Amino acid sequence: MTLDDDLNRIAEQEKALSFDAFDLTTAWQLGKLLQELATERGLGVAIDVTLHSMPVFYAALPGVTPDNVNWVRRKRNMVLRYFRSSYASGLKLKKDGKTVEDNGLSGDDYAPHGGSFPINVKGTGCIGAVTVSGLPQRDDHNLVVEALALMLAKDLDTLRLSPL
Repeated sequence: MTLDDDLNRIAEQEKALSFDAFDLTTAWQLGKLLQELATERGLGVAIDVTLHSMPVFYAALPGVTPDNVNWVRRKRNMVLRYFRSSYASGLKLKKDGKTVEDNGLSGDDYAPHGGSFPINVKGTGCIGAVTVSGLPQRDDHNLVVEALALMLAKDLDTLRLSPL
């Protein structure tokens, strides 16, 4: 897979994984689904669902460190700034040979690494972010995509990024 292949697939994900409606109950269901998937697999991740800058769901599973809290915040900031997945933002920066600092942002506050995905509502756009931290960035991204695909009854095999 090339950077362009991944960027194209992520653009497809962002389009396909949009909700007709999304509220606090849906946010809780998404967070709980991620928590269940991670627990079943023994994954040490932090999970965050934020709507309109309001935290709605947070879980830290065994294996998480205090650093993951900061990674969640920084990845989420990327999504809320650019309305696209943090992984797509990171891949685009890599492709362009740039950093977040080149865009006038602080690396202390923005992390262009996989794991945060926009919560998009059809006809509205990005209303928040769902974030996972604790795995390699591509795996963080794929876990979020899997949960969204399950919630939205989308075919995960056509959406998931291939292993590196």
